[in-house]
Amino acid sequence: MPRFAGMLKAAYQTRGHTVEVWSPSATVFNWVPRGQLSKWAGYIDQYLLFPKAMRKAVKRASQDTLFVFCDQALGPWVPLVGNRPHVVHVHDLLALRSALSDIPENPTSASGRIYQRYIRNGFRKARHFISVSKKTREDLNRFGGVKAETSEVVYNGMNFPYAPLARREAADILARAGVALPESGIILHVGGGQWYKNLPGVIAIYAEYAARISDPLPLCCVSPQSVTVTKLLTKVPSNGRVVFVKSLESVTLQALYSVARVFLFPSLAEGFGWPLVEAQACGCPVITTDESPMSEVAGPAARYLPRLQSFADIGPWARLGADVLQELINESPAVQAQRREAGLSWAKRFDEDTTIDGYLAIYARVLHGFLAASDAFPARKRSVEV
Repeated sequence: MPRFAGMLKAAYQTRGHTVEVWSPSATVFNWVPRGQLSKWAGYIDQYLLFPKAMRKAVKRASQDTLFVFCDQALGPWVPLVGNRPHVVHVHDLLALRSALSDIPENPTSASGRIYQRYIRNGFRKARHFISVSKKTREDLNRFGGVKAETSEVVYNGMNFPYAPLARREAADILARAGVALPESGIILHVGGGQWYKNLPGVIAIYAEYAARISDPLPLCCVSPQSVTVTKLLTKVPSNGRVVFVKSLESVTLQALYSVARVFLFPSLAEGFGWPLVEAQACGCPVITTDESPMSEVAGPAARYLPRLQSFADIGPWARLGADVLQELINESPAVQAQRREAGLSWAKRFDEDTTIDGYLAIYARVLHGFLAASDAFPARKRSVEV
């Protein structure tokens, strides 16, 4: 969220708006020795000190100030501006859905359920929302129980200029990053290791694929390697190869997308799914899950698998995934070129300028409505508090 807030600030200032970013200061946190007390010190900063400072700042802000919450998880502070123009950005409701026992793959502790109710009780007070996908908006209505005056969808825009790189250029970038590039190419997966990224499913598909042919492409996972995943790697045949890479710069990730033969992303859930767009913008064909928002974001150029419903019965699903993986790898050059062009064309709609324009258009409508109700129309540029 700090990176998202920074992106919004830079974009809005470029367009002539005055922007301030408000966030809790690590006051008490810096007073206490590092250890178990640090967490509680952080809570004091966030939930006791910051609301007091925010109330004072809200009173000082001019009437034509729009308050922008960069994530619905900031819900506890929404009531502080309930009677002022505001917008809440919604990225995903996965934590709330888990707390409501809607996602059995991710059970939530009792304290986690209380915390998610606390967040929801806050953002329910908001009146204007922007979601990153139609699926996220549906979840906001269904699980968030909001009563919005406006609830719109604006797709994320890429915050890095992903585009296909020539093989030699990509190889040079990867070499400088210490990533070895086989001549045959790679199968690529990108994820943060979260449960919903379904890395165990990725490895199960790859194990099935590697068992079918003598010289399989290696699987490159831009993801942490957990103990559970390490155990699963024992099921990969000896002729297969799985490499883990992490903490890559965007240009290195761009090089991987550009040389990958297939991008494998069978997520169990997402709020949006950035890597789907990034891969297609680099000309890489995509395999993902046939559920929204993955299907919503990846579009018609991607190949789809049903959602994995149970790890206890992963065999048939992994075999189907291996079938689709082989089909993509073995497509004729002409079909590969068509799929590549379709993906490149689809990815163009996720443009950062288009996204920022969409945000600002909604902001303007919200602010105009508030000012119309208060019969005040200052002529100067608007102020945005993020």
